[in-house]
Amino acid sequence: MQHTVEIDVVGPWSLATSTTFWEGFAPASLTPSGNDSTLRTAFRVEADWSRADVTVTQAGSVATLTLRGEGDLEAAAGQVCRFLGIDIDADPWPEVALRDPVIADAQQRLPGLRPCGFHSPYEAASWAVLSQRLRIVQAARLREDFLGQYGEGGTFPAPDVLRSLDLDLPGRKAEYLQAVAQAALDGILDGPALRAVDPAAAIGAVQQVKGLGPFGAELVVIRGANAPDVLPHHERRLAAEVHQRYGPSHSLEDVAEAWRPFRTWGAVHLRALRERRTQEISGHPEP
Repeated sequence: MQHTVEIDVVGPWSLATSTTFWEGFAPASLTPSGNDSTLRTAFRVEADWSRADVTVTQAGSVATLTLRGEGDLEAAAGQVCRFLGIDIDADPWPEVALRDPVIADAQQRLPGLRPCGFHSPYEAASWAVLSQRLRIVQAARLREDFLGQYGEGGTFPAPDVLRSLDLDLPGRKAEYLQAVAQAALDGILDGPALRAVDPAAAIGAVQQVKGLGPFGAELVVIRGANAPDVLPHHERRLAAEVHQRYGPSHSLEDVAEAWRPFRTWGAVHLRALRERRTQEISGHPEP
């Protein structure tokens, strides 16, 4: 089946800038299109855990989503809007630049960037487990090997499938992944539900899943549900970037007050600039 929908994106948005950001995001699963104006990816639809493929194009403020799959493609379209951040009214986002010159510089350097998240909180939680105690490059390789062995055409296995697999993984990762799968089936990792409640409550609920500590729970809510106004408290690189750009006397909590209601966006912009600078200096992403 095929389903096409047009979305009028409110506020600044560049598919090209956002795609470039996502391609540099280790757990991302993008198919190079050879065209900055097109994004392609495949994912599991939260509504029924079917597989869907989507092609996204931009014409001015309009995003066109062309979805293919055998499941609930309307729900899939809503999920795409969430993980691309195009379901957010971003008209007030430029006002943050008026309050914070550092964010003004970031917006100028990354025009139209909207933080792209994981396809779902389920995939974010799975990445949190797979990446525990590993460097990013090692974790990305482990995920790639995992998808090659257990995935379906580059997509993560559905939770009911993952729960039943006899996984050969280091440490307690197999146990934790099966706990994540059960939590997804129980609705604990539902994207819209995590977005609808207070972020602290959402993070607390996710942290009850075996294998997900404070960092992993934040990742699920901030990058899995792609909540726009949640401040991460366990990213040392972000804290280092704040000290570099604002001065060592400033804390993340202090400077982020000016970012409301886009604290996630402000944090992601600073991290993206730090990653760009690191690659320009060393030729490699930050470990």
